[in-house]
Order: sequence, then C-alpha cells, then structure tokens
Amino acid sequence: MTLYAQPNAAFLEVAPSFPPDETSADSAPGLLMLLVDELAHGVLVVTAQGRILHANQAARRELDRAAVLGVERGELRVLMPADAKIFQGAMGKAIAGKRGLIRLAAEGVDFTLALVPLQRQAGISCDRIALVLSRLGVSESGVFGAFARNHGLTHTEEQVLALLCRCLSTPEIAIQMKVAVSTVRSHVRSLCAKTASSGVRELVNRVAILPPIAPLPLGQIH
Repeated sequence: MTLYAQPNAAFLEVAPSFPPDETSADSAPGLLMLLVDELAHGVLVVTAQGRILHANQAARRELDRAAVLGVERGELRVLMPADAKIFQGAMGKAIAGKRGLIRLAAEGVDFTLALVPLQRQAGISCDRIALVLSRLGVSESGVFGAFARNHGLTHTEEQVLALLCRCLSTPEIAIQMKVAVSTVRSHVRSLCAKTASSGVRELVNRVAILPPIAPLPLGQIH
C-alpha cells in the first residue's frame, strides 16, 4: 500500500462512491448510505491496502480538495510524508483490531481522523477500516443556521458565533470583522441573552453538540 505521493492533478479527481450493486434506496444498506451522505463528517471505508470501498459526500469533497488526503485510481493517498508515517502506524493498529485517533496537518490545514476497524473477530486481521474525518468547523453543520434562526440571531451575531466557535478571542474577532472590541462584546452579550447561555463557554458548547448534519448543496437551499 503506497500511502504517500507528491500532490498532482491525479489527486484532484472526485473520489467515487462504491455502493454494492445490489443495494437500492429502500434497502437497509441503501438507507444507511443515504444517511451517511447527510453527515457533516467525511466517512470513508477502505481496505487494509487503502482501496476506497465507499466515500460519503463530505469525504469526497475533502479528497477533491486534496489538502491532506487524496485519491488515485480508487486508492487513498496521504499527501505529506510526515502524515503518511502517522497514518500508516494507525492503519496497522486498525488492521489488528484497535481503534485509533490521529491528527493530520498540511499547508496550514489540519483535522483529526478516527480509524475504526470493522468486522472485528478475535485472531483475524480486519480488512475493512472506517475513517471518520473531523469537519473543519462547527458552523459547517447544516443545523447551525437553524440554531441561529430558532434563537432569532442576526446575520452579524451569527458571524460572531461562528468565530467564537473557532476559539477566536473578542479582540481577534474585532480585528477580523473590522469593528470595535466594544461592538463585539455587545454582540456576545446579545448572543448569550437570546440563547439563554450563562457565558461564551456554555454558548459554544451548545453549538458544539449540534447534530453533525451536512449543509444542503447551494442549489437546494431555500
């Protein structure tokens, strides 16, 4: 299994999905695939050799972006050598039936990747590994907008909340939004009041536990 290769045009292809031919939209496997496609987290199922058996929509977007992971001829590729070494070690443990959690980073982009062995049996190597990618930001959840609407947040308050969820401080938010620190503090007070939160920590925690549903494609947003 070749896990590392230099980024090139081959990595920019969209990773295909590989549902079994016998599945249909109303079958149990088909329904599960439809459900996984609605997740904001990228989910891949790969063999021990790195061949991609299935990739949901979020995972295909990440592979198409080719910032940390890529795909070539249906096989998963890790784009940075340091990441490849970490990933290969975690894959070895997953094949042996052990779950793993690793952090990959490249060109200022980083995310956490969970490796979950499937079809685990004592004494037998696992040849099906699920890879679950962290989403880039809590605000990317498809229900983040619903949370904002349900609490009557303004567009500016929604922006401030998204930045708070990225762990930016009040002065950092003020710089990014090009407003006074006092203005940001006013928005934060309004956010806490509208969401009945005791402070920023509780507010951010409430957003962090929102269901990880992927946002609708642009053409489907009403």
